Amino acid sequence: MSQEQINIKTPEYVSLQFKSAGLGSRSAAYLFDLLVLSVVNLIIVISTILVISGDFSQFILFGDVANTTLAIMIILLFIINWGYFFVLEFFFGGKTLGKRLIGIRVIQENGHSITLLSSFVRNFLRIVDFLPANYFVGMLMVFFHSKHKRLGDLVAGTIVVHERKSKKGKQTAIDKEISQRGLTKDYLRLEEWQIKAFKEKDWKLIKTYSNRFLQIPLIEKNSLTKQTAHITLQKIGMQMENKTETELENILFVLYLYLQEEWEYEL
Repeated sequence: MSQEQINIKTPEYVSLQFKSAGLGSRSAAYLFDLLVLSVVNLIIVISTILVISGDFSQFILFGDVANTTLAIMIILLFIINWGYFFVLEFFFGGKTLGKRLIGIRVIQENGHSITLLSSFVRNFLRIVDFLPANYFVGMLMVFFHSKHKRLGDLVAGTIVVHERKSKKGKQTAIDKEISQRGLTKDYLRLEEWQIKAFKEKDWKLIKTYSNRFLQIPLIEKNSLTKQTAHITLQKIGMQMENKTETELENILFVLYLYLQEEWEYEL
């Protein structure tokens, strides 16, 4: 099935538009994730054999050491293969390595970022979607469902969508200002928990500030910068004391870059 437009109204009564990710893009992302996991699994298995053998030239299983090591290997493989999707989707904005490569992500049906519980549920139900083999049930549901959902998505209340794509050569005024200042996300390194501390209302605040920045007088600009910084910086434990207006402006612009990637989508 082809990509389909999805209209979502958030709890804040904001209308958002997305393109749902179909079977092709989701399969491509999963195959890349599977390749990554296969490499990691192979490394773990080879390492286990070497540990058990005690000799790089022989592979001999013996005694309780072998049994304990094998048990640890099995547990570790289970944690990695299941936890890979659960951890990355929650802590990295709904994106595994494969989803990031293809340009898709998991979000809640209301347009918000995926929650811890939703990530757990949708990935726990991979067990069912995998039946009877090779994601047969999951692929059938994604293909025939109007929003390309598998069982895990239905139960968890999630949906996989295509990410926002930047329009090359069509920079906005604030994009040009940020570029002229030489600002990138490296200016302010944020942990994932700090990014998730910001909600949609914070994104709307910073977006409004950034869009108005070049259109207002200097006195009003400085006041608006301090007010916006006071509201937003406390969410990530950052103090605004001893910072100049320019430094606060730069921090807010970099937050704009972070949250734009997290919250802004376009068809």
